[in-house]
Amino acid sequence: MAVEIERKFLVVNDRWRAQAHRVVPMAQGYLNDQASMDSGAQRASVRVRLEGDEARLNLKSRELGHTRQEFDYVIPVEDARALLALCVGGLIDKRRHLVEHGDHLWEVDEFLGDNAGLVVAEIELSSADEAFERPDWLGAEVTDASRYYNLALASRPYSRWSDAERAGSEAAPPVVRAG
Repeated sequence: MAVEIERKFLVVNDRWRAQAHRVVPMAQGYLNDQASMDSGAQRASVRVRLEGDEARLNLKSRELGHTRQEFDYVIPVEDARALLALCVGGLIDKRRHLVEHGDHLWEVDEFLGDNAGLVVAEIELSSADEAFERPDWLGAEVTDASRYYNLALASRPYSRWSDAERAGSEAAPPVVRAG
């Protein structure tokens, strides 16, 4: 079993683009939805992702905070396409930009389609208290704001958020995170 320790941040400007060394197009969907996670009916998100010319099936545990169990498997691309047709909610379409900063790799997700306009950066850490250099293009941390997670964006895309939600002025409710 793998454990993922990940923090997520809003991106406040485009200065990261000059540091990006690779871009990976991604399409992903979920075989369960946010409501099943929130109700406790399911204890893990189940994601199907096409990333470039590869495909993956991913399960992430339903846990509070920045640490959770993660299981990730390479699957045939044709299987992924068939599974994407079975997904609930909308599909997530994004470009992932890989950015080296300090001693870490940042994944900057630029969302497209119904989530266009949203850009978030994620960093995976080896421990919860690991120090990292904060780039000047990084904004507020949204690790504990569930609406920024892909599972939530598949159910309620950024295009349907209120102006207050987009500005981040609403208090974030307690979080049950997945994918």
